[in-house]
Amino acid sequence: MKYIIFNADDFGYSRGINRGIVEAHQCGVLTSTGLMVNTSATEEAVRMAADLPNLSIGLHVNFTNEAQRLVEFDDPQICHDELHRQFDRFADLMGRLPTHIDGHQHVHRDPARAPIFLALAQEHDLPLRDYCAVFSVGGFYAQWEYGVSNPDHVSFDVLARILREEVPEGVTELGCHPGYYDPDFECVYHRDREHELQTLCDLRVRTVLDEQGIRLIGYRDVPDALMQHTGSGSPYNSNDRSGSNKQKYDGRIYAQ
Repeated sequence: MKYIIFNADDFGYSRGINRGIVEAHQCGVLTSTGLMVNTSATEEAVRMAADLPNLSIGLHVNFTNEAQRLVEFDDPQICHDELHRQFDRFADLMGRLPTHIDGHQHVHRDPARAPIFLALAQEHDLPLRDYCAVFSVGGFYAQWEYGVSNPDHVSFDVLARILREEVPEGVTELGCHPGYYDPDFECVYHRDREHELQTLCDLRVRTVLDEQGIRLIGYRDVPDALMQHTGSGSPYNSNDRSGSNKQKYDGRIYAQ
């Protein structure tokens, strides 16, 4: 059986992004998102989440702000402490644990930091992007070259091709970045979010999912889906694909 999670990064980053994520969930195929707990629209996102009982919400760990660092995360102790602070902040804001963990601008992929993220995720048996039985598929992103936008990369045709050709058996996450342009918010990946939103709300996407026999789920459904697929509900069981889809982190700060 094939399962797919459409997971939006950056919930709480700006009011326009919040609005786009909510719309992609209510009118499109978005099933999950990652909350940033230290950004200007965090509290608005938390209020919105109260009215979205079917949206899985994880922790989108934020160590950076565009091209600037918020913390000196190359220091292992600082990285550990800030990660746990944001994890605890999520629990305080949401009243529960996150459904999954990932990193803004892929900071969790660095080999020096990955064990710190993985230890926390495994302690609570939460999926960590790129390091668990949930396969991550990329390509649905308008800036394959930093700062150079091509809306065709997030068109319906591209998404349909990904769904037809790149979703294996088991559980797959497709990362996305829907949102609305906000003139008061500075971000390299900005107007591109509206193109993503349009595609995620395209009714033809559900038709492709049905044609391919792909079941739409959220991160909260991962234990049940993995139980059906592997016989274990843990994202870290011995038969998973942990590490099979890890991508090398080259030390740069990206717009994602």
